[in-house]
Amino acid sequence: MKKTSIFAAAIALLAASCSNESEELETETETLVPVTVQVNDFSVSMEDPNTRATDVASYDGIKALTLAFYDTNGTEVYKTTQQKSDNTTYTTFGQFKLNLHKGSYTMVVVGRDYFANDVFTLTSPTEAAYTGARARDTFTSTQAVDITNTNAVNLNATLERIVAKVLVESTDIRIAEADSIRTTLSAGGKSFNPSTGLALTNTGYSNTLKGSGTKNDAVAQVGTYVFLQSDEQTMDVTIDVLDKDKNIITHREVNNVPLKRNRTTKLTGLLFSASLTTAFQVNADWLPEEEVSF
Repeated sequence: MKKTSIFAAAIALLAASCSNESEELETETETLVPVTVQVNDFSVSMEDPNTRATDVASYDGIKALTLAFYDTNGTEVYKTTQQKSDNTTYTTFGQFKLNLHKGSYTMVVVGRDYFANDVFTLTSPTEAAYTGARARDTFTSTQAVDITNTNAVNLNATLERIVAKVLVESTDIRIAEADSIRTTLSAGGKSFNPSTGLALTNTGYSNTLKGSGTKNDAVAQVGTYVFLQSDEQTMDVTIDVLDKDKNIITHREVNNVPLKRNRTTKLTGLLFSASLTTAFQVNADWLPEEEVSF
């Protein structure tokens, strides 16, 4: 009888021990780990093959920062956006503080220019898009993050520019009838894969802007950002000068324009006064700033 009691007590102690271990394991798994992400700088190489590190808070070209974490199933577990113009969205622009459970994640950071009425969506580490009228100057960083214990985690992200830019500049004076300039690209797109920086579509799009320069006293300049399907891509560019009723005043077509990510391709020529039969020339050599005459 005594032996039976001792055996029963041992069984009870073992059960209690297993229960405690199970509770400790469950608690440890559910513990949130503090994570700090610092977007310290990013690489800028616009119109220049050399890069330089620039503090993200001091660069006017980035007005919004989106940070997201996705688990191994691709499920979004955290996402937030800081807008530089709204200091209620951050304490220090470019620094994020959050908590995550232990596990493996993909971290995505997207830095971008921002204007009113812009619509930007980040769906996964491989899908993001501008669904408004135009794409913006865009920088990304993605990395794998493994949280294996409850120690605080500090992460750094360096953003890289992933867009190409087409800059149209007139060599003649803007006429009074010209209300806007429409630039149409035959390829590339406004959606992209944050992990690769490459376009998800290749159908092109049109971008209509008032452009710089006032009527009758200055040349005009308009810029269009586009995501490419490869680091370098050739496409056709159509330029239409429009009046206030969106009627075409002049129409230009520039074929086989070379574009490159993190570079500006500049199209320069008579835009308002040239004949519609004006011939175009393309300088296909890559320069610090690509020059294309038309």
